[in-house]
Amino acid sequence: MQTTLDMSLTTQYYLDLEEQHGAHNYHPIPVVLHRGKGVHVWDVEGKQYYDFLSGYSAINQGHCHPKIVQALIDQAQLLTLTSRAFHSDLLGEYVKYITGYFGYDKVLPMNTGVEAVETGIKLCRRWGYEVKGIPDGKAKIIVCAGNFHGRTSTVISFSSDPSAKKNFGPYMPGFEVIPFDDIKALETALSDKNVAGFLVEPIQGEAGVLVPQDGYLSKAKQLCASANVLFIADEIQTGLARTGRMLACDHENVRPDILLLGKALSGGLLPVSAVLCDDEIMMTIKPGEHGSTYGGNPLACKVAMAALAVLKEENMEDNAAAMGILLREGIQAIGSKHISMVRGKGLLNAIVIQHHHKEAAWELCLQLKENGLLAKPTHGDKIRLAPPLVITRHQVMECVEIIGDSLAILD
Repeated sequence: MQTTLDMSLTTQYYLDLEEQHGAHNYHPIPVVLHRGKGVHVWDVEGKQYYDFLSGYSAINQGHCHPKIVQALIDQAQLLTLTSRAFHSDLLGEYVKYITGYFGYDKVLPMNTGVEAVETGIKLCRRWGYEVKGIPDGKAKIIVCAGNFHGRTSTVISFSSDPSAKKNFGPYMPGFEVIPFDDIKALETALSDKNVAGFLVEPIQGEAGVLVPQDGYLSKAKQLCASANVLFIADEIQTGLARTGRMLACDHENVRPDILLLGKALSGGLLPVSAVLCDDEIMMTIKPGEHGSTYGGNPLACKVAMAALAVLKEENMEDNAAAMGILLREGIQAIGSKHISMVRGKGLLNAIVIQHHHKEAAWELCLQLKENGLLAKPTHGDKIRLAPPLVITRHQVMECVEIIGDSLAILD
């Protein structure tokens, strides 16, 4: 039965409920959303917006994609959870499907993105001890400054963001932080024989869509291979057609040793993540040594297969590539003195705001909301622009016009 919304309840009513009863661990744009379809969302008062965040790239396929929703409905009426104490008919189908899709021997299914990262770290360390022969307790993983891999206590241990880290210690040892997009620093760090892995985002999304120099990923992969170190790609935000290729690593023909996926793996319907690698790495973990009650549940398996199928059936890689170029060129053509830079790949983009007022990016996002487009600042002066990959040429140009009109508030 379709739910109905009491339109007499205003936006402020819902904001007050959250303020009073919810934790204050987010600072959202003050809009209360009720419905979504494709590239659009509607608030509780019926106003329509373009969604230019896509759930931090969890909704690549568009809001409530009918094929993915139908997969969820069908499976939800049959079987949703068994735990891994028992087999399900969907798990076998799913693991065959996704390993074939990406070309790996094995997959370990999890739920959230950070669970995939934690799993990748554990696999890397286990491989380091049992295959590479690193002395017990000495394994090290290289990471990059400016990274965002989640917010668990292990992952924040190697964050360089004070707001994610301050007063949450003591921190997990075993990580070395080097500059992002710095091959020389990686080469130096890899001289340590106790390094087991290099964990990297192909594009740093949360840091403001920092795109490394061409050749960085391929050179990094070569250096890791020469040093007998695992190349671990966090494609949770950059993967699944977002950057104009199925994986951002595909732009440089890099095959990660461990591939981490999440977000759009379910098309935004429920938390689904995955860790893919070959037998030499995956089979170091034995029964009882890692797992999750919900990991690989039948509902997630069915939804993930539908979400992956839709990406290919609707040619979302090519559309992301073409619409990304159109968006970047359109924003550059605005010629605003308040935009110092437009950068990105495919439909993972950001603008850097130049203004004397430190809250300028936030104020611009509030004006964008008023004009019918939802986006959110990151790291103060940067605004991520990442609409669903189903966006059309006409819609992109309409959004460029909204951005141009909204910039007037900064004059």
